[in-house]
Amino acid sequence: MSDSGAPLTRDAPPARREDGRTAVPRARIRHNDYGPLLPPGLGDWEPRLRVSVVIPAHDCQEALDRTLAGLAAQSYPAHLMEVVVADDGSDPPLRIPEIAPAGTRLVRVPDGRWGRGWARQTGAAAAAGDILHWVDSDMILDREHIEAHMRWHHLASYAVVLGDVRFTPEGAGPGAREVFAAVAAGDAEKLFDGSAPHAWRAGVLDETRWLRDAGATAYRLHSGATTSVPMALLRSVGGVNTALNMGEDTDLGFRLAQAGAVFIPDPQARGWHLGPSTVMLREKEVHRHNWSVLPDFIPDLRWLRTHPRRHWLVPYVHVVVDARGASYEDVRASVDAALAGTVVDVAVTVVGPWAALTGGRRSSLDEPLLDMRLVRNLYGHEPRVSFTEETPHSSAPAPFRLTCPAGWALGADSLAELLKLAESEGYGLLSAVLDEGDEGDEGDGSATGVRAVRLERTAAFARAALVEDAGDLDGAVHELFGSFWVSADDFGVKAAGEAEPVAGDPAKWRAGAARWRRAAERLEAEAESLRAETERLRAEVRELEDGRQRGPLREIIATAMRQGKAG
Repeated sequence: MSDSGAPLTRDAPPARREDGRTAVPRARIRHNDYGPLLPPGLGDWEPRLRVSVVIPAHDCQEALDRTLAGLAAQSYPAHLMEVVVADDGSDPPLRIPEIAPAGTRLVRVPDGRWGRGWARQTGAAAAAGDILHWVDSDMILDREHIEAHMRWHHLASYAVVLGDVRFTPEGAGPGAREVFAAVAAGDAEKLFDGSAPHAWRAGVLDETRWLRDAGATAYRLHSGATTSVPMALLRSVGGVNTALNMGEDTDLGFRLAQAGAVFIPDPQARGWHLGPSTVMLREKEVHRHNWSVLPDFIPDLRWLRTHPRRHWLVPYVHVVVDARGASYEDVRASVDAALAGTVVDVAVTVVGPWAALTGGRRSSLDEPLLDMRLVRNLYGHEPRVSFTEETPHSSAPAPFRLTCPAGWALGADSLAELLKLAESEGYGLLSAVLDEGDEGDEGDGSATGVRAVRLERTAAFARAALVEDAGDLDGAVHELFGSFWVSADDFGVKAAGEAEPVAGDPAKWRAGAARWRRAAERLEAEAESLRAETERLRAEVRELEDGRQRGPLREIIATAMRQGKAG
């Protein structure tokens, strides 16, 4: 849909900005449901965006020749396409073959660097297009493959498009000239007999209506084989992680998701991978390798973060406590409670005037910023606590941020329960009301004069920032992901003076005790209700005894007695 809420169609092309670059409509897509976007038919539209095809390659001249031959026959306008081959230390160095797109050039991974992460990032750094399109060096793309990708990018500025990859049997592939002729004629499929999709990928697409129902997990299908991403979005997340030689595509997909991306698989963007992939041939070994490194970068891999006391590079939840104007005791209560819950992969940022804490001579007990000094003393060597002067703009790549006013303490299970609700319903914002002032409009997820603990989904607020001009991020999040108000007390969030002590009380036992207390309160309320009902029935019995009703007296009395015993 367009900014006005109307569906985007092939009749709504991108406009030109004052700087000469192409401005793409900012479609308002809920979750990952790209269904409202209406892409034009292949060959039935006017492309305007420039695309850079980046091919990481290592010692694969013959395969690269075929890949470039297929790219030379693409339907997308040649003047809008460049190809960058990132040579990852090949010996002898790779060369540009006779059959290749006109705008093809080679770049080399810097000396001393190597691997897919470095190759991808080296190619991306050299690319000049509006859109970056990854292609592996053992891929052959159908004639309209690039065009199929690009039509989506003309409709939404945060689309990440996934090509449809089929895998061929092992064996020698066709020659470069044969590939060029077949692709140019639209007959690339005839080059391969017995090709098939990856079974796991096909299953995910089938279960999620081609990712429209995948929600926050759509990034799982992000792959470097043939995927395209807006250059601005790629740069906003820091590009490819050069430290990763395997799993770098999954890591990048996760970070793109936190930046607000929507993932769109296109069955018309057909391509063929020559032979099975490494994952298909050595799946257990690939998982053994990747699952040793990816848990640090991708908090969503919950089953790999089971250690009760591990510290992870990227937290699942980033907690922000504003210490400005608060007492040392209130800040300590909030920070300690956040660190002591059942959700262990948490990091805390404390906001305050830290630059004003100079190292010069001062009165140890009477300096103006004594409370801030004490907070800094207490957490200065705690690796999960950091300090900042202003509230961070974003908590990415952490998938959630929780803001908690100083002086309020999470219960041991508060964060876990809030996360459970947010994840089950896909909410972009949960607000747990602490105390109320003037009521606002709760329907759109915003309020004035109401203090609350806020659980924000990083991807939701990133998406809202991409599409919202008026500055009402909470309203945009409510529209695109949904938001909800709850009572802080129902989730065990208490004022510091009323909170359960943290010291000497393991989180799982405090959480269990809190659950039992809530259950006891519910049972007590039910018992009170039953007692009231018993009194009502006894009153009816007394009326019957007075002769006002002579119906089934014995049955009514028996019922009343049973209810009385239950109460």
